[in-house]
Amino acid sequence: MTPGEPDLRASAVASHASRDVSNASVGDLIGEVTRDMSTLIRQELALAKAEVRQEAAKAAKAGGMLGAAGFAGYMVLLFLSFAAWWGLASVLPAGTSAFIVAVIWAIIGGVLFAIGRKRMSEVNPKPERTVETVSEVPGTLKEGIRR
Repeated sequence: MTPGEPDLRASAVASHASRDVSNASVGDLIGEVTRDMSTLIRQELALAKAEVRQEAAKAAKAGGMLGAAGFAGYMVLLFLSFAAWWGLASVLPAGTSAFIVAVIWAIIGGVLFAIGRKRMSEVNPKPERTVETVSEVPGTLKEGIRR
């Protein structure tokens, strides 16, 4: 919760704290619990959405900065490559020096590709822990009802 936002959960709890339930029927009590649970779930979802929006905005800003840093790094490598080409051109023919710089970049690219492909094969897109915990929910609910 950010400063200035009302605490929805505290206000929902405070509104029912002093209610006398001695004359209420079981159906009324179950209906009230159901409404309260529904309200609680809606409030938790609203809170989760707000938190996700805030984090997404932070991630977008960070992503933009990382993208700009990546472009700046690309420009550095481009001009360093030109400098290497030009430096080698003072000793070798210009075409040969350009070829040498290109071969060096081809080797770097090949090594990075091989490493990336190896790491990509290690990625598991299935969220194992989430699948495990979600599969436990029905059993937990059944146990809670039996008690």
